[in-house]
Amino acid sequence: MSEPRAFLGVENSFSGRVWRARAVDDQLAADHSRRLGAHDLVGRLLAGRGVQLDEAELFLNPTLKDLFPDPSTFTDMDVAAGVILDAIVSGKPTAVFADYDVDGGTSSAILARYFRAWGRDLILYVPDRLTEGFGPTPGAFRTLKANGAELVVTVDCGAAAIEALKTANEIGLDVVVMDHHLMHDDRTPKIRALVNPNQPGDRSGCGHLAAAGVVFVLVVALNRLARQRGVAPPGGLPDPMAWLDLAALGTLCDMAPLKGINRAFVSRGLKVLERMDNAGLTALAQIANIEAPKSVYHATFVLGPRLNAGGRIGDPWIAAKLLATDDRAEAIRLAEQLQILNAARKDVEADILAEATKQAEARLALKPDAGVIVAGGEGWHPGVIGIVAGRLKEKFHRPAVVIGWGEGLGPVARGSGRSVAGVNLGDLISTAAKEGLILTGGGHAMAAGLSLDPAQLPAFREWMEANTEGAEAELAEARVLEIDGALGPGAANAELLDLVERIGPFGSGAPEPLFAAPNVRPQHARRVGENHVAFEMVGEDGAKLRAIAFRIADAPEGEAIFRGEPIHVAGRLRADTWRGKGAVQLEVVDVARINA
Repeated sequence: MSEPRAFLGVENSFSGRVWRARAVDDQLAADHSRRLGAHDLVGRLLAGRGVQLDEAELFLNPTLKDLFPDPSTFTDMDVAAGVILDAIVSGKPTAVFADYDVDGGTSSAILARYFRAWGRDLILYVPDRLTEGFGPTPGAFRTLKANGAELVVTVDCGAAAIEALKTANEIGLDVVVMDHHLMHDDRTPKIRALVNPNQPGDRSGCGHLAAAGVVFVLVVALNRLARQRGVAPPGGLPDPMAWLDLAALGTLCDMAPLKGINRAFVSRGLKVLERMDNAGLTALAQIANIEAPKSVYHATFVLGPRLNAGGRIGDPWIAAKLLATDDRAEAIRLAEQLQILNAARKDVEADILAEATKQAEARLALKPDAGVIVAGGEGWHPGVIGIVAGRLKEKFHRPAVVIGWGEGLGPVARGSGRSVAGVNLGDLISTAAKEGLILTGGGHAMAAGLSLDPAQLPAFREWMEANTEGAEAELAEARVLEIDGALGPGAANAELLDLVERIGPFGSGAPEPLFAAPNVRPQHARRVGENHVAFEMVGEDGAKLRAIAFRIADAPEGEAIFRGEPIHVAGRLRADTWRGKGAVQLEVVDVARINA
């Protein structure tokens, strides 16, 4: 195994990153290339992502046939299928309670479409982020019961809703939970079924699934059970393969690791997405000026933010309705609402990010070695604080927690955090809650949420800083940008892009290859949008390559590009759709001075 080394000598880029060559087992890389009969680059990219020889074929060509799990290996999956199929056949009034994010929306849409194929309608309930928070509440279950629901299926939530599930039992409301979040509490009341590959004792080995993936497995189990019972709707059993676009969207937007069946969901699902069979996604893509959404980028960075916008700062029901509808006029109306909300979300986010950045810089001026950023402010909308925390984490290369409160924003202050590898933010915040520093809190290693009284903020910040003092190694690693290879502007062509895309799809757990263009001179730089820069890179041999850099026009690296000074540029290869088929460009990730 070759040791990670400084790449192009960059130890301090404009963004404060250290560039390192991605560690690669050279023998494994060679073996991959030989066995696959592929270019050396394919072998190195596979080896650099930890793909073993016996895994390569399915990694490159993931199929549902080879990777789909047996639904019966999930705890309670067969029970859940039985309860839900009984409800469908008997006409028992059933509701779906969905989380307000993309994973929740896609999960509820898959279930709604399955019910519709049987001629049944689902009652939909999506909680309000500000007034209800995450997951089912006793009040929500009472409302559903009052509205006639006799069975509730929760998707992307519910496993930790102890009090709500107790209430369901008390009022005679049947509940099936379809979740995927980590479970740390064994006090879950007895309900009809609890399906969660991350619950203690589950033997499916599918803890990496997003909720949309879990629900997709459920509808396959429902079809299997229906065949065993000899029942079907008049038009025959629905084909879940038509909903792979929803499974892919939920998987990507929830940043589920792209391994195993998730790779098949995304690989196959993107092909279904490109067909634009879903009326809601078609309307949203058209409003976003996408001719045919077919890439991870389209799903994650174009459609995803728009679908999330309703749950962040507007009506949380819009996305779920959009994804489930077959009515073209309704789809256009809902998509337009999400487009407007997403624009408003960007404005709100930008204002909070500016203030949070000022707080972070002031704190680091006092405590340069602080291992975490904790920022908060009155009027900071809880719907965007998670995004802002992620931006702060990327800028300052350390965990970040952002907290907001104020009139109309809920009864208490809400916080959201994002972490770096090696710093378990969920455990830290859970401990803070147990010690009484905050009201509630918990989450995963890389993301967490909390609630507190604004008066608790100073003590919570001090405690978080004190409890991350020993994380120097983790924070140093957070600054590292792994580079897959050097790339001169003249070598960036369609053939190379095809080689790179062969090992896709890319996402969480399967990082997209990064290339560094050494000693290039920017020219023809121009501002694009509010804070982006488009320019042309000229190599030492005179070869040229177009490039686009996001959110850096007013930053030091943007100034360097506008000045035209020689720089090193790291980025990802992209098709250049403006110049037509075969043209490529570089999407800039980082910029460094020569000898930085």
